[in-house]
Amino acid sequence: MRRVLKYPNSKILTGNLNYIPGNRNNNKKIADILLTEQKQFCAYTDECITRTDAGDIEHFNPTLKGTLADNYNNWFLVKHQWNSEKSNRWNKFQPVLHPTATDFEERIIYVSGDYIATSLLDVEANNLIKLLHLDDAALAINRKKYINRKRVEIAAFNEGGILFFATLINEDPTRISYSRPIKEEFNVDIWQMLE
Repeated sequence: MRRVLKYPNSKILTGNLNYIPGNRNNNKKIADILLTEQKQFCAYTDECITRTDAGDIEHFNPTLKGTLADNYNNWFLVKHQWNSEKSNRWNKFQPVLHPTATDFEERIIYVSGDYIATSLLDVEANNLIKLLHLDDAALAINRKKYINRKRVEIAAFNEGGILFFATLINEDPTRISYSRPIKEEFNVDIWQMLE
């Protein structure tokens, strides 16, 4: 997971859009904007959300849903599975690090396919890892397999990482997942390349 960016000029803010429970058309507009702002990555898994994936508007702090305090900074687009797994765990893992925290990537680091808190004493970071299942074994295995596969492909094509991922973006950007691991493993900033 990478730090999630929120934009002061977001179309959600400039359009004064609000999440309305049960209003599919309205909420689809919000979901589409979030998907664009997140460059098609699930805010939690860092996997590409494609047209065939069920993507949910996730209310990070579920206690705010349906209140005046529920707003753009509490909304993230995530794959349905991760939204449903988090839904009943909020109270168990408090306090929690917010996904937009400016020091997010210093407090939760990527190490060889795993996300770990830099300190056992950082309760907020450790709770976020548990809350969002960032330590889920199957997800970590998928990240590791993906990175290893890209390492083999880069070697087979005898290209540097930047050229390889630029080609992949041009051919089929939906085949790119795990932007933070790519940056950490290959020193390639996919996020900037997708601008």
